[in-house]
Amino acid sequence: MNARSVRHVIESVPTSDGAGVKLRRSLGSGPFARLDPFLMLDEFYSDNPDDYLAGFPSHPHRGFETVTYMLDGRMEHKDHLGNTGDLGPGSVQWMTAGRGVIHSEMPRQSEGRMRGFQLWINLPAREKMKPADYRDIPSGDVPELAFDGGIARIIAGTLDMAGQRVDGAVNGTGDSMSTDPLYIDLRLDPGSKTTIAVKSGHNSFVYLYEGDAVIGDQLLQRRNAGVLDGGDQVTVQAGDQGARLLLLAGKPLDEPVVQYGPFVMNTREEIEQALSDYQEGRLTEPA
Repeated sequence: MNARSVRHVIESVPTSDGAGVKLRRSLGSGPFARLDPFLMLDEFYSDNPDDYLAGFPSHPHRGFETVTYMLDGRMEHKDHLGNTGDLGPGSVQWMTAGRGVIHSEMPRQSEGRMRGFQLWINLPAREKMKPADYRDIPSGDVPELAFDGGIARIIAGTLDMAGQRVDGAVNGTGDSMSTDPLYIDLRLDPGSKTTIAVKSGHNSFVYLYEGDAVIGDQLLQRRNAGVLDGGDQVTVQAGDQGARLLLLAGKPLDEPVVQYGPFVMNTREEIEQALSDYQEGRLTEPA
């Protein structure tokens, strides 16, 4: 077994998106702050309604997937086809934008805490123009595994640890997902330690959002992403405060990435076509 260690750190930076929602962005904070196939990771977290009430009004996407994972609060999703999703604490929405989606994500609360993440995952060239698809996953449908020293929520992929294997709410085999993603929300008690298998050849990173943790021999600071090197497992040691972190891994696509805002394609010409399609009302038309 070959343990992964932290190769480099992508520090999260404060920014805003949508109509002014305050958040912190690690992956995606710059053109070189990506990890194939992952394009962006945002953390939104505030008790102040002024930081999130404006939400994310109607906007387009093409060429990738978005994964919204809520910890606290409620968010409503609506799209151009009339689909509606209600995301509450612990729930997930997995949206494949494919050829095109025009949607909004708006808070369903006027006070209290709003907290969660949005992850962008690239699609291979052959799938960028496929029809849009959604999976709204209630909190109760996200598998959990309790173990000595903590608990893991398995959003995607298969958790393999301590001789136990648990399939996530979304898994690469059953859903024929080209990037074969692993997405784990891991909660560790103070001082506890665990090891999780990660497929050799897949790129991976961890994002620490509570407490403190050591990966290999490196202390990872809160609200930063630690990009891991090669190997087939990762060991996490929680500090005195315990730790909560996301572990993500995926099969790299090894394709060129050209991004312009909410459009992610392989060439500049495809981006220009996406812009033209959106401006002329063709973005969401069937191929």
